[in-house]
Amino acid sequence: MEDQAYRRADGSCIISEDVIATIASSAATEVPGVAGMAQKPADIRGIIGSAAARAVRVLNNDNETVLDVYIQLKPGARIPDVAGEVQHSVKVAVQSMTGKPVTKVNVHVAGLSLEDDKSK
Repeated sequence: MEDQAYRRADGSCIISEDVIATIASSAATEVPGVAGMAQKPADIRGIIGSAAARAVRVLNNDNETVLDVYIQLKPGARIPDVAGEVQHSVKVAVQSMTGKPVTKVNVHVAGLSLEDDKSK
């Protein structure tokens, strides 16, 4: 399964978990208060995967998609507000781009980014 997406004989489309992770990561980083993505706890797939795959865990089957998103917050961000917005943004983005129902988006706040981008 090297291709990112391919068609089955019945015409349905299989979408790679890496593609779903990239969509989720992109949607999460656009939310105000999110400083960036954080690395999820290590597993064998996280060692060799893309940056998005290291920050998003995708559990995918024919009926549902469950996402675990690991983020870092900006100083002063309210965790409940940002987490709720990340859940909504990721769910809408993945469902609209893939057509697959997202049943759950778990947001894991892995840290607080203390770096000031203006000083760089």
